[in-house]
Amino acid sequence: MDMASAQQLIGLVKSHAEGDADRFFDLAMQLSAAEEQKGHTRLAEQLRQWAHAGQSPPAAKSPKLTPITAPRGDLAQFLMASYPSERLNNVILPTAIEDELAHIVVETRMREKLEEKGLKPRRRLLLSGPPGTGKTLSAHSLAGELQYPLFSVMLHGLITKFMGETAQKLKLVFDAVKSTRGVYLFDEIDALAAARGESNDVGEARRVLNSFLQFLDDDTGPSIVVATTNLPAILDRAVLRRFDLVLAYELPDAAAIREALERRLLGFSTSRLSWKQVSQRAIGLSTADVVAAAEDAARRAVLGDRNCITTLDLCDSLERRRALQGLGRGNAKELTSLPAPEYRRAPSVSGKDRGRRKAPE
Repeated sequence: MDMASAQQLIGLVKSHAEGDADRFFDLAMQLSAAEEQKGHTRLAEQLRQWAHAGQSPPAAKSPKLTPITAPRGDLAQFLMASYPSERLNNVILPTAIEDELAHIVVETRMREKLEEKGLKPRRRLLLSGPPGTGKTLSAHSLAGELQYPLFSVMLHGLITKFMGETAQKLKLVFDAVKSTRGVYLFDEIDALAAARGESNDVGEARRVLNSFLQFLDDDTGPSIVVATTNLPAILDRAVLRRFDLVLAYELPDAAAIREALERRLLGFSTSRLSWKQVSQRAIGLSTADVVAAAEDAARRAVLGDRNCITTLDLCDSLERRRALQGLGRGNAKELTSLPAPEYRRAPSVSGKDRGRRKAPE
């Protein structure tokens, strides 16, 4: 046994003796990941199974979660807890983004190995890109992979017309970040940087953002902070450098569009579809919009007593989604000439497929 594994075993026994269930689970998962890397897949799977078996149901998982799961006072206005079941291989994402998120999971599980060399896992992530491309679902999947609770921070509940109140609310959230392990999602941080109508709000919004960044500079403890934005252009370098990792999400290309449609239309006959025509019509839409169009076409087929989805069915549904988004018909030929990222199915972080992918939120 190497020195790292020996230290992990000592930590495992120590955490059990001290009754630290969270630490015990983390170390067991680290050992499992280390054994899997060595090719000891059966041992790794047994370690994972026993680690999960030793955990209590989410509601009683740890006394520390009680104040957050059932928030009281001011905290209840802007913090909500959940226990996601999503996994990374449920999401349709570009290869580079899948790989980075998967490595965040590995770094978090094996943080002791990094700390022995003076390194830390990346814990502050910024996800930017158009709505519906998978940013929020990625945060859910990270929490699901790590078996962490997800704490969604409702930014609009944080912002008040008095700077002192907003800063105090942010402090409450970041106190929870340090004391209660989880994935903390700050969705659409544009709300902290954009003006809110009147010109005198611009300085206030900037001060709020600066307060957020100051708290972000502090140690986040065992937690992961995920921020998302639909408007990366409004974030300057001073904002971006506060994050350990910045990932740019894109609209899906033809291959990702087809994968999303095939998965959502599983159980229907699609043999008569012209995938090229359908994909061209869908270019410019988000994955969430593509899936919504597939569901619309499927509903109309079911109500028409049909099990077959036709090209016309899907194209009509896609056009309705375009109209709802205010995109119009567009030039399919011009749109398909744009470069797009490579997409593929992600390898399961735990070593086995956990189910079908979901449309991004």
